[in-house]
Formats: sequence, C-alpha cells, structure tokens
Amino acid sequence: MPGSELEIRMAVTTGCLFPPPDHELALRNALRYFPPDTQELLAPEFAQELRLYGHIYMYRFCPDIEMKAYPVEQYPCRTRVAAAIMHMIMNNLDPAVAQFPQELVTYGGNGQVFGNWAQFWLTMSYLSQMTEEQTLVMYSGHPLGLFPSSPGAPRLVITNGMVIPNYSSRMEYEKLFAMGVTMYGQMTAGSYCYIGPQGIVHGTVLTVLNAGRRYLGVQDLAGKVFVTSGLGGMSGAQAKAAVIVGCVGVIAEVDGAALMKRHKQGWLMEVTDSLDRCIERLREARKRKEALSLGYHGNVVDLWERLVRELDTTGELLVDLGSDQTSCHNPFNGGYYPVQLGFAEAQSLMASDPAAFKALVQESLRRQVSAINRLAQENFFFWDYGNAFLLEAQRAGADVGKTGANRTEFRYPSYVQHIMGDIFSQGFGPFRWVCTSGDPQDLVVTDELATSVLEEAIAGGVNPAVEQQYVDNIRWIREASRHRLVVGSQARILYSDQKGRVALAMAFNQAIARGKIKAPVVLSRDHHDVSGTDSPFRETSNICDGSAFCADMAVQNFVGGAFRGATWVALHNGGGVGWGEVINGGFGLVLDGTQEAEQKAKMVLSWDVSNGVARRCWSGNPKAYEIICQTMQEDGGLVVTLPHEAADERVLQRALRL
Repeated sequence: MPGSELEIRMAVTTGCLFPPPDHELALRNALRYFPPDTQELLAPEFAQELRLYGHIYMYRFCPDIEMKAYPVEQYPCRTRVAAAIMHMIMNNLDPAVAQFPQELVTYGGNGQVFGNWAQFWLTMSYLSQMTEEQTLVMYSGHPLGLFPSSPGAPRLVITNGMVIPNYSSRMEYEKLFAMGVTMYGQMTAGSYCYIGPQGIVHGTVLTVLNAGRRYLGVQDLAGKVFVTSGLGGMSGAQAKAAVIVGCVGVIAEVDGAALMKRHKQGWLMEVTDSLDRCIERLREARKRKEALSLGYHGNVVDLWERLVRELDTTGELLVDLGSDQTSCHNPFNGGYYPVQLGFAEAQSLMASDPAAFKALVQESLRRQVSAINRLAQENFFFWDYGNAFLLEAQRAGADVGKTGANRTEFRYPSYVQHIMGDIFSQGFGPFRWVCTSGDPQDLVVTDELATSVLEEAIAGGVNPAVEQQYVDNIRWIREASRHRLVVGSQARILYSDQKGRVALAMAFNQAIARGKIKAPVVLSRDHHDVSGTDSPFRETSNICDGSAFCADMAVQNFVGGAFRGATWVALHNGGGVGWGEVINGGFGLVLDGTQEAEQKAKMVLSWDVSNGVARRCWSGNPKAYEIICQTMQEDGGLVVTLPHEAADERVLQRALRL
C-alpha cells in the first residue's frame, strides 16, 4: 500500500495451531478463488502464510494503490450507492485509519473488513457491476454473489461470525478463522462503517464528562487526572478526548508504533518512556490545570503500581478517574501484554508457548486489579470500558467480585451501567455521517446544519435531561472542527436521539437536493447503540429483567432495518467484549437528495432507535418508559403495550411461599 507516510504495521501472529487435515482444508478453501492454472504457483505461498501467520491473507494481492476513501464519482459503478459502499470499504483499509491494513484489520487487534485480499477484489468487482435490482450477499467476508432483488431492498446484506451457538467458543473461532470460513468483524470493521478513532472520541468525551459529574461532582475537569491504557485503533481516541474535556489524560501503550502514530497525527501531545518523567509531568499539569494528553510508552500495570507507590509513600493521590482500553476481548493473542515481559519478548512467547503467555497475562491482570483496588480505597473511581477487562480479570482470579451481584456485575461498574445506560434509555447513541464527495467543505456544511438543528430543538422546548445531551452535542461539534478530528473519510459522529437523527437526515438530504452538499451522504452509527447490540457485559448490562443474555433486539434491528429501506445491513457475532459474548448489528443508508431517500431515512432511523427504547422500557427503565410514551404521542404508527408496575414485594413473597 504505497502512498502513506505512516508505517504499515502487521498484526500479531501465532502460527497455525491446528492439525494437518485442517491445514489442507484451509489451503483448498483459499485456492478455490483462483483458476487451476495458477494454483501450483499460489499453493506454496499460501501454505507458508498459514504456517507463519495462522491464516491465509493472500499478501500477494494487497492492492498496489493508495488505499483511501476516494471521492464517490471516481469509482466505476452502475449505481451510485455501490460507489458509496466502495468509498466506505476503502476508508476502513486506509493505513491512516486501519490498525493492521495488510491483514485487513481495521481496529481491535482482529476486527477485519475481509478475511483475505481475494475477497476484497471480488467484492469491489461485484459492486462495480451491481444494479438497483441486485443485492450483494456477504458471508463472513466472502462475497457469495449478486442476487436479484427489488429497488427497495438493501443493496448489501452482511453477516459475520454467525456460528451455531454451541460452537461459538474462542477455540472454535481460531480454528474456523484459520480455515478461512469465518472472521471477526468487530462492529464497524466488518460492516464498512468505521470512521477512524473519531468514532469513539465523542463517546469517550461524554463518558469522561459524565464520570466527572457522577463520581467527582464537578462540571469542570481542569486539574483532574484520567489514567487509562491503549492507543491503538479505537483506544487512540482517549488522548484526544482528554484534551477536549480539559483534564490531564495519561495513556499507557506498549506498542511504540501505535503510540507514535497518534503523536504524529496530533492526537497525543507528549510522549515519554520514563515513569519518573511521567509522574513529574502529571504533577505539573495537575497543579497548573493544563489540558494534556501524555503517552507513556510502557505497560499500564507499571503505571498503576507506581501510582500506588506514590500514594503509600507520600500520601498523595495523583489520579481521579481510571479505565482500560486494551483489547481484552482477545487477551491471549496480542490484545493484552503482560507486565513481566517487554513488547518483542511477549510477541515471541505468544507464538512459541501460548500456555505460558496466557499464564503471564492472567498474573498481570491480577496485579493490575490489585493496584486499582488500592487506589479505589481513596477518592478514585474506575470503570470498565466494555472491553471485557473485568470479565477477563475475573477469569484470571482477580479480586473484582461484588457481594450480591448478578452475572453481569463486578466491583466496578461498566460505563454503560453508570454513564451511558441512561443515555441509551433516552434514545441517544452514536449516530454518524460520511460526506462521500471527500470535500472538507461538505463536512463544514453538515456541521453547521447539525448545530442549527440542535439549537432549534432546544428553543422548541425539551426536558432538562435531553437538553443537557443537546448542549453537550453542540459543544462537541464546535470542538470537533477545532481539534481536527477527521482521519480518513470526511465524517462526523454525534450522539443523537430519534427526533434528532431524523431531523439531521432531513436537513442533509435537502442540502444535497439544493446542491449545498455536492455528493451523497452515508448515514450510519456505531453498533454500540440504543438498539444495535445485545451484550450482557456492556450495552445491555443495565437490563434488569433477566433478558440481558438474549439477542432478540439486535437480530430484530438487523431485519427491521433491511425492509424499512437501509442501503445495507450487517449482523455480527462478537465485537468489543469478544467472540461469543455479543450479537450486534448496523446499517448504512445513502442520502442522495431524493424524496425516496427521505422516506427511507424516516423509517429506518425511527425504527433503529425506538426498538431499543421499547426493549429498555419493558425491562423496567423509567426513562425509557417516558421516552416511548412521548414517541407514541408524536407517531401514531407506533403502538407499544406498556408494562405495568411489578406487584408489591409482599404479594410476590406470599406467592412464592405458596
């Protein structure tokens, strides 16, 4: 991938850990993409890749072009929506955006766009041929083909990792992935909707702001210290978010290339590999109330333990808020590095002795939790960022238990339980859009329109909780342009509710029709949203009726979006918390200035939010109850039977005794 000034990094590899019969099947599966007269040449290459990397990526076919989101008119196509999809795919593989582009990994260590480069080329070919009466079907990265459909049907239907439940284990995944028959699409990697680390900056900004309000009782975070880890794909957002909210952010990262990538992009203000300098700089910034993002090139466990030592020797608590964004959904294959080893040494052991590596990871998790527990005895607050950190720490034997807790609760809350859960219950979530012209001026126009829409909503009167969200969003839009958050496509994320999403879509579509925006706009969202994800340790961790482990909401969301007018829909196993731990889905919707696009947007966006709010209403959430009642008053087409209050405790106990 020439043309990028950024170093191209390769994913961590462990070699093929499965028996020879599976090697042969993996090789057959890879060769079926190619004519027989080329297979004698390709077979040894592919077999070598399998032995070295545990998967056949087909590096030979990595495109010899600058991989980026080109303006939509530059793509060969028979329908403009296909060009918009190609724009989104290439953005996910842009080296400035993707974590390991050569392995088609966008973020999260193993979140792929496709399983190999043949699938990329074949998909792009299908999209260039597609008409408005065809749908491209994707099976875990594999383009099955173009099938006849109707103009109102999705142009693209994606499923990733849809494994029979009894076989959805981490070990089975490794085997199926090695054979090339499934892949881990994460959330927006495999659905072609990633917009770079900006996609999580807004959520991180809201999380840290609301953590300050909830835990510290402050609106202004100046002089407050937030310590965390991870500067890779999505976790790279933490540095920028810290500066936007005005706190001191200290982010540990073991991978020097990832750290320097964020520093060169301007997302990380300062870097150091010295713990002494890190603590010294933290103290300075805290005293001066500087907004600072400081990258510590080292293991976060060392940082946590040093903060404990400072507390125990000086009595000074140097940290106020803490979390973790290592890829703990994949802890034994490069998602988490043990403190006992250096970076290169850890990679070597991971490949040569996976069992020994796992033991060190689990010991490291126990040490990390022990340090966090000591700090939490003071006025320090920690939360799980939905990356399976506490889940994996529990499995490692760390002290994260909570007396009387249910299966999804730990000593420290998930950020969904204490911070984002109320936001989801009000229908707010990570709505996003992409200007496919590639022109920054189009993004400026959408930012102005979004600000105007929100200001008009506030002027029209909203309840105080909703108004706070709108005010935070207006601040976000203004800060986003000032902080140069665009990496890759001309995109923006904005946490919005149902009414706001529909109003934004209408404003954008009308601007396209009038020529104020020069090309189609793709609407989408993170799967981490009101309705998109069933994940008992994250998105649905605050569902209290016993249904947190049920996936009806995400599946219904996928199906409902398809027949209401989405341009494409996706349903995934895994994402964020890990394979077998979550079902999630997303969509893409192309606005082209037509009346038809406006009608589709109204239908898709209304369903996309109200599905999840209704589910949360039925789980007993009073804010969701209020929102669904209000929505039914405004939309006569929505009819939801509302749950009655639970019986008096005495009635329940009497019945149980009988």
